[in-house]
Amino acid sequence: MNEEAQMYIDEAEEKMQSAVSHFETGLSKIRAGKASPAFLANIKVDYYGTETPLNQVANVGTTDARTIVVQPWEKAMLPKIEKEILKANLGLTPVNNGEILRITVPALTEDRRKQLVKQVKGEAENTKVAIRNVRKDTNNTLKQLEKDTITEDESKQGQELVQKLTDKYVAQTDKITEAKEAEILKV
Repeated sequence: MNEEAQMYIDEAEEKMQSAVSHFETGLSKIRAGKASPAFLANIKVDYYGTETPLNQVANVGTTDARTIVVQPWEKAMLPKIEKEILKANLGLTPVNNGEILRITVPALTEDRRKQLVKQVKGEAENTKVAIRNVRKDTNNTLKQLEKDTITEDESKQGQELVQKLTDKYVAQTDKITEAKEAEILKV
């Protein structure tokens, strides 16, 4: 296989892996009835005039399957953190005891579970589309190279490799999706 063609195939694999990683990161923010510090990962707090991620101004952890605890390093940050959590519209209500914030994660209703499964399937489909787009772009590049620097056989061999990568990462996405659906639907 031509070095240049191999470089494009390797780049395609990186992009596909990146799409799957992005998908997994997105799924970690979808709550499945269990408390997780990841729910608060996108929250930023005004810390002396700078928008700062919550985990850089407080310890965020769980005490049990339904409770998230936020303990700011400075007590003066408690009201700001509480306000930002409410403003994030996550369906979570923090309880401020003057020292820490306790957030009880409510149990999911059946309707909400179905919505979350639908959301997961939508995200999975978007990931598969991204993977297929990488395949299409790489195949187009290989066909272009065929006109200039590589043989028709090398181009076909490269396209077959790209298809195998596509199949691998689509299957990986399906496996992750099934696991998340099972987690969401488990009562």
